Amino acid sequence: MTNEFAADVLICGAGAAGLTLAIDLARRGLSFRLIDKIDAPFPGSRGKGIQPRTQEVFEDLGVLDRIVAVGGMYPKQRSYAEDGSFSDADMVEAGAATASEPFQLPLMVPQFLTERVLRERLAELGYRPDFGHTLVDFTQQTDGVTARIASAMGEETVRVRWLVGADGGRSFVRNTLGVGFPGKTLGVRAIVADVTMTGLSRDVWHRFGMEDAHQQILACPLAGTDLFQIQGPIALEGDVDLSAEGLTTLLRGRTGRDDLCVQAVSWASAYQMNARLAGRYRVDRVFLVGDAAHIHPPTGGQGLNTSVQDAYNLGWKLAAVLDCAPDALLDTYEAERRPIAAGMLGLATNLLDATKRGEMRRGRDVHQLDLGYPVSPLALQAPEAREGLMPGDRAPDALLRGAAGQPRRLFELMKGPHWTLLCFGGSPVAPRPGLHIHTVGERGELADESGQLCEAYGAEAGDRVLIRPDGYVGAIVPAESAALDVYMASAGLRPL
Repeated sequence: MTNEFAADVLICGAGAAGLTLAIDLARRGLSFRLIDKIDAPFPGSRGKGIQPRTQEVFEDLGVLDRIVAVGGMYPKQRSYAEDGSFSDADMVEAGAATASEPFQLPLMVPQFLTERVLRERLAELGYRPDFGHTLVDFTQQTDGVTARIASAMGEETVRVRWLVGADGGRSFVRNTLGVGFPGKTLGVRAIVADVTMTGLSRDVWHRFGMEDAHQQILACPLAGTDLFQIQGPIALEGDVDLSAEGLTTLLRGRTGRDDLCVQAVSWASAYQMNARLAGRYRVDRVFLVGDAAHIHPPTGGQGLNTSVQDAYNLGWKLAAVLDCAPDALLDTYEAERRPIAAGMLGLATNLLDATKRGEMRRGRDVHQLDLGYPVSPLALQAPEAREGLMPGDRAPDALLRGAAGQPRRLFELMKGPHWTLLCFGGSPVAPRPGLHIHTVGERGELADESGQLCEAYGAEAGDRVLIRPDGYVGAIVPAESAALDVYMASAGLRPL
């Protein structure tokens, strides 16, 4: 067996999670292969909500403006009564953007458009997915993984340092590992279909049958397209006709409107709703991300977002360990992300129950801005008690002014694959590769004229705030603390 590695990482699955991880690895200089067994990109809109926290991730990856440009905001929902009368209501609770939370509203972007933007960004970085390539077997060694990949050109064997399964709810990687996928079937079977149709306006999300949860049907205009997404519960057993004619019959039967007509079906699926969570996220040199690690009902728009953030958590850790960080850093991926997914499954299931009762409005609990890792090994707990922002919390944004007089955003300074250290006065800190150091205050490079930064971080004179590459606070310590040097060394941030 050759000891040469074909790539650092093999990513199995080129959906949103796999593409996010690929972009993050590419910008960090890691080599990888990104494969998917399907012959062409996924054509549907199973996931269409981009939550505020994921918008922050996409800003860091350089795709947010493009994502916004191809999508749009959620329309109001129009609920029809049996007599044909209706009322309109906001689907999401509107909140004003703030300096610390610049994005407050979910975006509507069909999944196929989100993934198209991610593929375009990946191409800019010099990579593309290999569609029509199926992982058929893999074995682990002490220092790597040997994988067999089949395609129309034949079969090849490659050695990589790590394998990442981003291959969906029926994950071949997870099943081959023998990792359990406990959970439950939720007793709901539904359809989702992207169609062109006539008879409905595109200014609202139409909802019929609100008096009977089993007869509801919804038609949502998909932002950035001329399509509607049709959703609705169906019988737990039996065939369902997902043709244009079959969907037209279903629509007319549940709405009582003969003017509705589905002209063509772009993509359609009938599925059982499940809530399941993988027993492990890491087995030696193999990791699970996205739907391979968790599946859930679609209520609340949590799945794609959780998947993207899985990949965003894992990417920088793989790069750090390949550099010089200890392997134990990779154990924090499961320690941090699995509890997040467990909470997401509970939230999505509760929202499904609320939807059955006719409650469709969504609030801050789906935005994912309040999620964090307070008990993570990467959250350095200071010996003294403090209030407000804590290690493990999401790092807030802030408006600042540079010494040259130009306005700056903290997120702009954090953007990229590096760590960020904010120094609120005190003695200078020695530079380290992969660490960007910014001084704030008198004679510093940044001025906190409005006090937003100090307020958001609860910082006092002499404090140091260390922010991880994925935008979470790692440590908040006074200038004289030796704990920061120990922490940085454990994360692979070593002096020159």
